[in-house]
Amino acid sequence: MSGQQDHASKSSSSSISSSTQESEEEVSVTIGSLLAQANSNSGHSLGKRLSHLGSIPYTPRVNGKIPNVDNATVDHERLLERLGTYRLAEFQIEGDGNCQFRALADQIFRNPDYHKHVRKAVMKQLKEFRKQYESYVPMEYKVYLKKMKRSGEWGDHLTLQAAADRFGAKICLLTSFRDTCLIEIVPRDLTPTKVLWLSFWCEVHYNSLYGIDDLLTRKMKKKHWLF
Repeated sequence: MSGQQDHASKSSSSSISSSTQESEEEVSVTIGSLLAQANSNSGHSLGKRLSHLGSIPYTPRVNGKIPNVDNATVDHERLLERLGTYRLAEFQIEGDGNCQFRALADQIFRNPDYHKHVRKAVMKQLKEFRKQYESYVPMEYKVYLKKMKRSGEWGDHLTLQAAADRFGAKICLLTSFRDTCLIEIVPRDLTPTKVLWLSFWCEVHYNSLYGIDDLLTRKMKKKHWLF
């Protein structure tokens, strides 16, 4: 929305202010209703399906080195094999640098187009609770925040932790790591109210994860005005 022009009248300014307030209230209601709808049975069914898999202790970290083509190919084949073994399917997420936030938005809102809202929420968490996260960042924290704020900047394992904390969600990653099939990220000080499932082609790409049957019946939620 463009800013008010300097020559606008007082009555016009009042009208714009009122409209903005109503829009913010509408956003709050919309987000709340979408979050309520997001507590579907799909996460619970995946949890039961993969309950025999052990997960490793999780340590937040920034992104590692991107693997070379040969290693990335082997990793992807390993991930595809695991998807087939556990009858899982990926909802394909656009690879525009926002894939982690798009995948989270798909799990939370059933619409990856809400990725900007997810990134904003994660950034707010990282700023408000700096002491919880800054020790994991191997650079000046302000530089990290400025970098991560940009659309197209790849999310890392620290932003996953911040997302888990912000949304009160346990985030489960089915990975392509050779020795680690499943990673769970849990909120630090909250009991999770939802479970979000992502596939992680390690250091390359995130997709939104479903059981095969759940993906076939998945319906994308209509995108409302949020930003």
